[in-house]
Amino acid sequence: MAQWYQLQQLDSKFLEQVHQLYDDSFPMEIRQYLAQWLENQDWEHAANNVSFATVLFHDLLSQLDDQFSRFLIENNFLLQHNIRKSKRNLQDNFQEDPIHMAMIIYNCLKEERKILNSAQLSNQMEVGSIQNTMIGMLDKQKELDAKVKAVKNSVTDVEQDIKTLENMQDEYDFRYKTSQNREHESNGVSQEEYKKEQINLHKMFVSLDLKRKEVVNKIVQLLNTTEHTQSALIKEELVEWKHRQQTACIGGPPNACLDQLQNWFTIVAESLQQVRQQLKKLEELEQKFTYDHDPITKNKQVLQDRTDNLFKQLIQSSFVVERQPCMPTHPQRPLVLKTGVQFTVKLRLLVKLQELNYNLKVKVLFDKDINEKNSVKGFRKFNILGTNTKVMNMEESTNGSLAAEFRHLQLKEQKNAGNRTNEGPLIVTEELHSLSFETQLCQPGLVVDLETTSLPIVVISNVSQLPSGWASILWFNMLSTDPKNLSFFLNPPYAKWSNLSEVLSWQFSSVTKRGLNADQLSMLGEKLLGPISGGSHDGLIPWTRFCKENINDKNFPFWLWIEGILELIKKHLLCLWNDGCIMGFISKEKERALLKDQSPGTFLLRFSESSREGAITFTWVEGSQNEPQFHSVEPYTKKELSAVTFPDIIRNYKVMAAENIPENPLRFLYPDIPKDNAFGKYYSRPKEAPEPMDLDGPKGNGYIKTELISVSEVHPSRLQSPENLLPMSPEEFDEVSRMVGPAEIDTVVCITKQPFVEGLSHNLDFSPSNIHQTLNTS
Repeated sequence: MAQWYQLQQLDSKFLEQVHQLYDDSFPMEIRQYLAQWLENQDWEHAANNVSFATVLFHDLLSQLDDQFSRFLIENNFLLQHNIRKSKRNLQDNFQEDPIHMAMIIYNCLKEERKILNSAQLSNQMEVGSIQNTMIGMLDKQKELDAKVKAVKNSVTDVEQDIKTLENMQDEYDFRYKTSQNREHESNGVSQEEYKKEQINLHKMFVSLDLKRKEVVNKIVQLLNTTEHTQSALIKEELVEWKHRQQTACIGGPPNACLDQLQNWFTIVAESLQQVRQQLKKLEELEQKFTYDHDPITKNKQVLQDRTDNLFKQLIQSSFVVERQPCMPTHPQRPLVLKTGVQFTVKLRLLVKLQELNYNLKVKVLFDKDINEKNSVKGFRKFNILGTNTKVMNMEESTNGSLAAEFRHLQLKEQKNAGNRTNEGPLIVTEELHSLSFETQLCQPGLVVDLETTSLPIVVISNVSQLPSGWASILWFNMLSTDPKNLSFFLNPPYAKWSNLSEVLSWQFSSVTKRGLNADQLSMLGEKLLGPISGGSHDGLIPWTRFCKENINDKNFPFWLWIEGILELIKKHLLCLWNDGCIMGFISKEKERALLKDQSPGTFLLRFSESSREGAITFTWVEGSQNEPQFHSVEPYTKKELSAVTFPDIIRNYKVMAAENIPENPLRFLYPDIPKDNAFGKYYSRPKEAPEPMDLDGPKGNGYIKTELISVSEVHPSRLQSPENLLPMSPEEFDEVSRMVGPAEIDTVVCITKQPFVEGLSHNLDFSPSNIHQTLNTS
């Protein structure tokens, strides 16, 4: 069954192509029941050989008889009926022309293979793109490794040259002083020897001058290489890391570790520190011996200034916010802080020098030097509570990085005298603030002020503001890279659907194991952009449409609807969502298009579009493929799901008409997965029997076990006639009571849910029709 199984794992856009292959002449249910047998036959040969085709035709009928027997044992009347009907259709259509049947099956299997190949090619292209990106990143990393290594090697070369220069200067100084002393001795030296010594001294001087020029030039080249490498680190690698951090903050892929960047920064910083020492050594050599046009005298100040500026630039850029402000109570919603609630933030210096350990004292400031405090009407002001200073050290971090983590900070709003006005242009959750961090590095001859800021934060005073605050964080970090742009929401830019759809998918993948697929995103795109441009990647969405305006005819905005669904998944539907059981976001039109050709009892799970707090419903199909009937149960919210798990609701769901006992209409999770196969592992297990109430009385089994179930009082087959949509009469209820029995009714409580049909449910008053029935499950 390998090929059929592989097909069922494909995305819905490929499954739709599979559905188009099968019709009444050769129904998909035969393909499903006899998958393994069909794939093992040589249909290509049968399509060209009438005798072999006839043999396979009769074998196929025998296989259907065997399948019918299995359904007979299972007492599955509906499937017995369907398979008998399929067998009669095959006999009517192909009894006289078995080659035609062989050709149909051969073509279906061949087209299935094409669809599989197409899906695999699509996946390979995606994987190839990822692999190319990874290869590009590895190549870039190797290139930077080589550059940093070149800087380090150049410093070592210069160090060696300076030692050589020092030896040459010492030798020259010795020879020169020796010559001077001999010149003043009484016996002296011959004129010829004196000239020879002077010639040798001149040669030594020329070599010394050339070596000084060589060393100075090498330092200039070293600084050029360092500047180029440092620029790549600061303007490319660090910028990319900060962008990845922004992405990770809003649910994107986890940010890469800073250790590699720290390693590069540290090597370059150590190299610059060595150059500073080398320049001091040259200055010492100059003080011992100098001359006109001395290259050291001529270049030392320029080299010192350039080295100091490079080191200063590097050390300032290396001061980063490693972990953005976040409340420990909401780790997946960083940058939204509530007044009076502790939050954490972690700073790191990417230049890890031992001499800096415990030498940098960091101070936290709130909204330092921002114009919005004076320019934006109603802009709130806050004080920081808790210890706002911390010394950076290497001991607190598990990886030994030079860091400072603030764990107990809080914000408190400054209350203005008089009546406060909220008439400003920004609502609370659109008001962006920032945390600044300052410290100072002091070394001999060098003082460097370091400062960095967090990404913009939203400050709320009530947890109910968290969803809207998080929407602001999403919008800003999706569209802006300037952390000082705190006026962003005075004129928020539009978002492209291609960007927003990715961010929406991250909201699901960051808290579950699944993001949103193309079909789910297409439905959401239509909600925001309309059915015409819903699939356009370039469609533009305004901020107000995303978060502030009521969507369509509902009384809540798009984002709050998504937020409610996320909460429902996290608390009640996580396993089902991770397993892919929930289609979730699908329009009612698409829902019916998918179900209309399926077996009766096929159902799918989707989220309600009319519930702000998040709700889920299931829709199933009944009747023939020519006249399918669709029914949806009233959506379940967190209230119902807190009492009974959704898999148990699906397992025990019943519909009931006056003349029938309750029955479960749900058979297959779309497209054709048996209900128990999809949800069985999540069904609640029977609980142990509780202790009997009367311990001294006669032995018994204690309480009779009960089970909460969902019951719809009207059989779906009757939903087409309005007169049957009325509540159950007392006479009907009495009839049901006689069928079920009084013992069952008295011992089990059920939750009654009402089915509704789109287009009719809002005209009907179902409220009096809730009934509580009892079914004995002991």
